[in-house]
Amino acid sequence: MKNAICAVFVCVLTSFNLYSQEISDTKFGKGLINFTAKDSSFSVKFAPRIQFRSHTSWDYDGENFEDPEQAFLIRRARLKFDGWALTPKLKYKIELGLSNNDISGASEFTRNSPRYILDAVLKWNFYENFELWAGQTKLPGNVERVVSSANLQFIDRSILNSRFNIDRDIGLQLHHKINIGENFVIKEKLALSQGEGRNITVGNLGGLQYTGRLELLPFGEFINKGDYVQSDLVREQTPKLMLGAVYDFNDDAVKTRSNLGEYMIQEDGTLYQTEITTLFLDAVFKYNGWSMQAEYANRDADEPLAIREGETNLPDYVVAVGDAFNIQAGYVFKNNYEIAARYSTNDFEEITNLLSRKEYTLGGSKYIVGHKLKIQADLTYALQDDINDYIAFRAGFDFHF
Repeated sequence: MKNAICAVFVCVLTSFNLYSQEISDTKFGKGLINFTAKDSSFSVKFAPRIQFRSHTSWDYDGENFEDPEQAFLIRRARLKFDGWALTPKLKYKIELGLSNNDISGASEFTRNSPRYILDAVLKWNFYENFELWAGQTKLPGNVERVVSSANLQFIDRSILNSRFNIDRDIGLQLHHKINIGENFVIKEKLALSQGEGRNITVGNLGGLQYTGRLELLPFGEFINKGDYVQSDLVREQTPKLMLGAVYDFNDDAVKTRSNLGEYMIQEDGTLYQTEITTLFLDAVFKYNGWSMQAEYANRDADEPLAIREGETNLPDYVVAVGDAFNIQAGYVFKNNYEIAARYSTNDFEEITNLLSRKEYTLGGSKYIVGHKLKIQADLTYALQDDINDYIAFRAGFDFHF
């Protein structure tokens, strides 16, 4: 796979040098390579990016804070390609992950190979406001997940997203939008996917996954798709609001968190299957530097406990059923410094034996070139089951051509 990645670099750089292209935009943040073929048969933008992070945490034993644990981390290192082929109505996106966090999760169902491919998808605007997607990419789930990790208000996403999101999968999606009156916009997104997450190589293990998302934008669309970019860096001149709802049904799911989590492999080697439903409600508001995002998540399962028959009543696996809530808000000053605050909860049902959790986070950012080059830090106080608590401080930067 390393040879394949090197080959990608060579092909891109060779094509750039050998053929005559019209450079469309070489400004930092617009791609390391950004051009359109002279005959207008395709376009490509190549944009590598990295996220560096320092993490320090202090556990509290009820009386004193313990010695800190500290680590440096390359959280994300990615190669992103996008553009169009033959016509601007046929777009593509390819994104490869290189960091350990990006490629971890190898299993027998991925042929024990690193999971390099994040996105590999075609998007065809085949009729008016209808767009058909085919390939592997993010499902139309909670807004926080669909927002790129390059465009976050804090160092990383909330605990709602880390335990309840439905992430990427392989399949088909249909996107559509309707304009009602002068400003009101409705967007519908439907997905039919395999249901086991990304890079599965052995076919469908359970049933299929069905996802639907509805968005209402009563005051019109955000500038530069700002409903999927955290922080109001463009300083919306009029109030903008997006209200979203998602229903996801994973038929005969084989993982503890729908298409994420552990595979529920039983003693006889078969996979435990159960129907898992996930619900999201979210909202995004922006105006004149102010931004707010709120989300609610719920996961339920038809049979959440995988109990081995005969020997014991203890379950081998438990589906992570429960609720979560996240709300965050911030203000970007005219000098592109931002202050932000976030409150997040995960409340798992008692049968799961998973620890419920609350987090209170304060963050600060300096946007040097928007989200493409920024420095961020945040401080979190976390409480698990109202008993165990700790403090964490994170700092880092994003660098994105």
